[in-house]
Amino acid sequence: MTKVILSILCIMLSGSAVANSIYKCTKDDKIVFSQHSCPKEFRQHKIEYQLGITTETDSDKRTNTVDPLRALLQKEVISKTRLLQLLDSEVYRLKQENSYFEILRASELQKLERNRYWQKKETTDPEYIESVQEMNSHFDNLIANNATTIMLLGDRKAQITLETLETK
Repeated sequence: MTKVILSILCIMLSGSAVANSIYKCTKDDKIVFSQHSCPKEFRQHKIEYQLGITTETDSDKRTNTVDPLRALLQKEVISKTRLLQLLDSEVYRLKQENSYFEILRASELQKLERNRYWQKKETTDPEYIESVQEMNSHFDNLIANNATTIMLLGDRKAQITLETLETK
């Protein structure tokens, strides 16, 4: 019976990229599966799914998860080199997102062009021009927000680098 439940659980987890661990809570003859730690009156087994392999471990110890954003904001938790590494990776991610926005902009422009063509409208049509301007302003705002964030992260990185050099 446990193998059947475990195999069903594996199938469910294979489609889910969000949760890679789940808890099996047992009390008497009742079994409950949860994404959070079990209540104190239950026995707990942690089931982890990673790279197609499912492992079940008896983990009656309760786990305290650390919020990554909170860890980032508390400089004492993360070393300066790790913080600089995380800042670099976030800047890279934002630059990739800006590239993705440009691809989306080109795709949306093609969609607007197709609609204009099939509706037999000219490129000077006010409705077409308005929709292109609206689309461009939307993507410009998204890219500008990312650019501002990249600038702020760059300033923070420079500040941390300066602090690191001063302490040496």
